[in-house]
Amino acid sequence: MATNNVLANLFTTLFNTEDRRKNSCVVVPTSKLGSEVLKTLKNEGYIGEFEHVDDKRGGKFKINLLAKITKCGAITPRFKVKKDEYNAWEQQFLPSYNRGMLLVTTNQGVMSHKDAVNKGLGGFLIGYVYWTNRKIYDRNLYTRRC
Repeated sequence: MATNNVLANLFTTLFNTEDRRKNSCVVVPTSKLGSEVLKTLKNEGYIGEFEHVDDKRGGKFKINLLAKITKCGAITPRFKVKKDEYNAWEQQFLPSYNRGMLLVTTNQGVMSHKDAVNKGLGGFLIGYVYWTNRKIYDRNLYTRRC
């Protein structure tokens, strides 16, 4: 069965695996855009190392997670953004100022919206990622009452 949106599948798998507090995940299938998104997430410190495995069926990404993603998702349709409109989109998709990043595809590749603002580039929004300070609960603290 073919996946309609490979990028949405990538973000959903990342979010669900982080929500279950696992330290690694496998994303199937892969794409060049997905690889660029993962490189950007790694450079910004949201994920650890990742590896592309070519299994002759569309490929896999094996990703090490750092427990730094609270919410992430693909933005569809891919809205066009001018270089001075990032603040409005940041208010729409991120919980607060300077608390995450929008992923933008430009003519110079995939980058965060902060890099695009610094370079003075516009592009298309493809996703968002943010984290909040949350407590990591220990499972041993919660015991079942009988």
